[in-house]
Amino acid sequence: MAILIRNKSRALESLTMTPLIDVVFNLLIFFLVAAKFAEEERELPVKLPDASEAQPLIARPRELFINIDRQGRYYVSGKMMALGELEEMLLSAWSSNPGRTSVVIRADENCRLQAVVSAINACKKANITDYLLATERGGNGQGPLSPGGP
Repeated sequence: MAILIRNKSRALESLTMTPLIDVVFNLLIFFLVAAKFAEEERELPVKLPDASEAQPLIARPRELFINIDRQGRYYVSGKMMALGELEEMLLSAWSSNPGRTSVVIRADENCRLQAVVSAINACKKANITDYLLATERGGNGQGPLSPGGP
């Protein structure tokens, strides 16, 4: 079965690839930039403490990360916050997504314990019960680090 194709088609003559290539490059740039911002949360140089029972993440969760540096300063989405600002941000996050807000606290192993306790207290004030304290796998085998709870 043969198909007859006319050689004098004006539709194929006027078809240019330039707009299509521009759109593809714009999409490529968009996704590369979006991927870079998604990795920014985990790239703050924080030395996590060791815990022998820590488990690797199986799936990348959609959690709110609170990073605490060695001096006890709080960082969320790359922005430094005071404790009061952190509490307001957690309240806002919980009110926009009640009952489904989860927080991962990433504290430097050499920071003061009070900064970590204040972050946990801020979660409690915002009614967020799903919070975890991030650790590295390893340690001296003294048992698991318990996650937050009600």
